[in-house]
Amino acid sequence: MPSWAEFQPYIVTGLALGGLYALSGVGLVVLYRATGVLNLAFGAVGAMGAFIAYSLIQAGDPGWVAWITCIVFGGVVTLGYGMVFGPALAGRGPLVQSISTLGLALVLFGVIDLAWPTTGGQSPSISFPTDNSGFSVGQLQVNWTQVIALALGIAITIGTAAFLRFSKLGTAMRAMANDREITATLGVPIRRVEAAAWLGCGLLAGIAGIMLADLSALDDTTLTFTVVISSLAAALIGQLRSIPVTFAAAIVIGLVHDLITPITQISNYQDMTPFVLAAIALLVMSRGQVMTRSREEG
Repeated sequence: MPSWAEFQPYIVTGLALGGLYALSGVGLVVLYRATGVLNLAFGAVGAMGAFIAYSLIQAGDPGWVAWITCIVFGGVVTLGYGMVFGPALAGRGPLVQSISTLGLALVLFGVIDLAWPTTGGQSPSISFPTDNSGFSVGQLQVNWTQVIALALGIAITIGTAAFLRFSKLGTAMRAMANDREITATLGVPIRRVEAAAWLGCGLLAGIAGIMLADLSALDDTTLTFTVVISSLAAALIGQLRSIPVTFAAAIVIGLVHDLITPITQISNYQDMTPFVLAAIALLVMSRGQVMTRSREEG
C-alpha cells in the first residue's frame, strides 16, 4: 500500500479534475432540465474546440485568442445544433434525444481524426502560463491552473444554482423541466429559453475542453469520452436535477479516480471509477426510496 506522501499529489490533481467534471455536470443538468436532452456530444464539442485552439497557438496567435475561440466554438456549435434539431427532439423520447446527440459526438470525433491525424511525432499539447507558477502547501506543490479549475467548478455551480433560483430565465427553465406544455401556455418564450440552455451548455463544454487539454492531455479520445462519462456519472448521481449533489459527486469522482493511481494493483481499472461510483450511488438511492415507500405504506 502506498504511503500517505505518495497520495498527496493526487489529491490536488483529483480536486482540479473534479472541478472540471462539476462544471460539465452542471451544464448537462441545466440543458436536461430545460430541454429534456442529455447532451452526449458535450465532450466531443470541447475536444474539437481544444484542437482548434492548439492550431491557433501553433499558427502564432496569442494564447488568450485561442482559448476564447475554443469557448466560443463550443457555444456556437451547441447552440446551432439545438436550434436546428431541438424542436424536432422536443416531442421524442429520452432515448431518441440522447442518441441524436451521440451522432453529433461521432461526427465531431471523426472530423478531429481527419483534421488532426495521429502521427509518430511529438504529441500535441496545450499549456497555460499559470502551469509554471503556484505555491506550496507543506511539501505539496500546487499550480494556479489546478486552482483555477477547482475555482471554476465551484463558481459555476454556485452561479448556476443562483441563476436558476432567482432569475426569470432560470425560473422558466425550472418550469419547463416540470411541464413544457403548461409553461408554453403561460406565455414563456420556449425557444428563447431552450436557446439559452443550449448556449450555456456549449460554453461550458468549451471551458471544460480547453482546461482538460492542459490538465490531462490533448487527445481526442480522452477529451471526448473522459469528460462526458465522468460528468454524466455525476449528473446521474444528482438524478439530473440536483446541482449541489452533482457538484459533490463530481469532486468525489475526480478524487477517487486520481487517488487510485499510486495503487498499482488496481490502477489499470481507474477509468471504471465513474461507472462504479454511479452504480453504487444509484443502488443506495433506489434502496432508500423503496424503504421510504414501504414505511409510508406500512
